[in-house]
Amino acid sequence: MTHALIIGASGGIGSAVAQELERRGVSVTGLSRSGNGLDVTDEASVEEHLGRLEGPYDLIFCATGALEIDGASPEKTIRDLTPKAIADQVALNAIGPAMVLKHAIRLVPRREAAVMAVLSARVGSIGDNGLGGWYSYRTAKAAVNQLVHSAAIEFGRTHKKLSCVALHPGTVETAFTAKYADNHPTVSAAEAAGRLCDVFEQLTPAHSGRFFDYAMKEIPW
Repeated sequence: MTHALIIGASGGIGSAVAQELERRGVSVTGLSRSGNGLDVTDEASVEEHLGRLEGPYDLIFCATGALEIDGASPEKTIRDLTPKAIADQVALNAIGPAMVLKHAIRLVPRREAAVMAVLSARVGSIGDNGLGGWYSYRTAKAAVNQLVHSAAIEFGRTHKKLSCVALHPGTVETAFTAKYADNHPTVSAAEAAGRLCDVFEQLTPAHSGRFFDYAMKEIPW
């Protein structure tokens, strides 16, 4: 990798990945809401900001997302579910990355190796869901996985050396995850970034359209 574009570069994971890539000698361009005014839930904003870039980038990583939006915590029961909570989650965690994929594909090379990766979460796996709950967040992450899978099929027709994947970073120590980690092992943003960058370096077109964790282990849909 020589040139990377990080969407959500001011967030905990996005900023750590940007720093790790730079440490590895990669030139990084970062975009975010706080730094540049990019709103991934607004297609016009995505089109405007990505339209200013020339590329090509051999890595585009969409690290946007949120566990809580407007104070709505992950639901313990379906009785807690509201239309606004699920709509907000889908807008940010699924539609946003989809718009990034839509407007960023022109920025990756057609004939050279490249990676497009979207931050997902293991809780978006239907096959791995044995606990229930977290309706809005799970649904949004399951949706983004489907969007990535479909985009990978389409992109593969014109970008033969592209790997387009969904990635689970593990439980990362951030202000948002602190009260939900329970007894789950957590890692620092810097450690998570290092593991994700290792995954970026291992990805090939054979991995495109699939869902992996930080250790390059495939997660069921």
